[in-house]
Amino acid sequence: MQDVSDILAEIWTAAGGAPAALDQVRLTGSEPLLPSSFRVGAAAQASIAAAGLAAADIWRARSGEAQHVAVDMRHAVIECRSERYLRVDDKPPPAAWDKIAGVYRVRDGRFVRLHTNFPHHRDAVCKVLGCNAERDEVQAALEQWDGEAFETAAYAAGGVVALMRSHDEWSATPHAEELAKLPLITIEKIGEAAPKPWPAGMRPLAGIRVLDLSRVIAGPVAGRTLAAHGADVLLISSPDLPAIPWLTIDTGRGKLSAYTNLTTEEGRRTMRGLVAEADIFSQGYRPQAIARLGFSPEEAARINPGIVYVTLSAYGHAGPWAERRGFDSLVQTTTGFNHAEGQAAGVDGPKELPAQVLDHATGYFMAFGAMMAKARQAREGGSWHVRVSLAQTGRWLWNLGRIAGGLATEDLKADAVMPHIEVLASGFGTLSSVRHAAVLSSTPAHWSRPAVPLGSHPAEFPAPEFHG
Repeated sequence: MQDVSDILAEIWTAAGGAPAALDQVRLTGSEPLLPSSFRVGAAAQASIAAAGLAAADIWRARSGEAQHVAVDMRHAVIECRSERYLRVDDKPPPAAWDKIAGVYRVRDGRFVRLHTNFPHHRDAVCKVLGCNAERDEVQAALEQWDGEAFETAAYAAGGVVALMRSHDEWSATPHAEELAKLPLITIEKIGEAAPKPWPAGMRPLAGIRVLDLSRVIAGPVAGRTLAAHGADVLLISSPDLPAIPWLTIDTGRGKLSAYTNLTTEEGRRTMRGLVAEADIFSQGYRPQAIARLGFSPEEAARINPGIVYVTLSAYGHAGPWAERRGFDSLVQTTTGFNHAEGQAAGVDGPKELPAQVLDHATGYFMAFGAMMAKARQAREGGSWHVRVSLAQTGRWLWNLGRIAGGLATEDLKADAVMPHIEVLASGFGTLSSVRHAAVLSSTPAHWSRPAVPLGSHPAEFPAPEFHG
């Protein structure tokens, strides 16, 4: 198996990074750190290190000063479970899942996973099944369905579910065959524009304006990471959209937060004004949905030539599932991870990875891709489109290899986590939360703004003099 430095080198050079920059990186720690047969530690460390190295390389371009980047694997793994370790006024997180979310056996003996944390997703599942949102009623209804037929019907109705497949089954699907043709991170030039000079500032991303249109984990982690290196990140939400409060708090560190209703002309006008001022537009909505509102990559580049547009999807932008909704837990189920972990553990049914690592690693890849494209824009101009997906990150993780006996690893205890926790004031109370795991020697990562409730700020970027 490759060591993590070689994994990082592949990610870095594939995105156009100069190989010499890798000499500034120090990776510490070793696998396994969590109970899994997969290389969760390597994935966490490599993805965080890639984003940290991109920030350091931007600082070198801006200031002429090189610096070292250090990432400890244990710290990286802990950050890839940051929502688990968050405390607000010393209170732990509430239950993570809706009461009917989770795994069920269906008529043909297979397993399906339901993701029902958002009310409209729960209602869609219950409508297909013709039952109330009670676990025993859902199970009884699912006994009348074969797995793939239910998966298809639930998606058609607006639900988000997954049939558990083996990795071989998944790999044989037309969609997986299309994904196999794509790179881990796609960075494409989509228009002409003059290079934009770096603004003044004392941090790698000081003065860089980021619009963050994302929810749940991967997209918000990307915005949080860009904020950790000094970007002005404005999270745009709507009071009409459901949110998961604990995740909003954990991933809201460093961000401004505003409401804009893009279903109204006034809201779209406000957004067009923000796009015209942004350097990076990061979004996790389905492509057709955001395009219908007038904010496709091409439209954003027309409004603001030179913009870097970042698209997150569940299953990638090519193939028959390109428009399919999904979350980390479902992609794990669909693409073979749950089946493989279950087999390795000797259980009849799915077993989850010990972290939502597809989400977290994809978030770091979003931030990495955004920074690499922004650096390229500053050098050579152009408008740029960066694309990542949970399924493509999963394909990358699978190809890192397996750890024999990895499931016997003891999970991390509190004394291993505490050195990586910092205490911050916030708009919710006192937060105990995980520090960023990429340690830069000259421009330390930190969040200059506290996490705040959604919609706390006006829908505008701050004046340029704020550098954090």
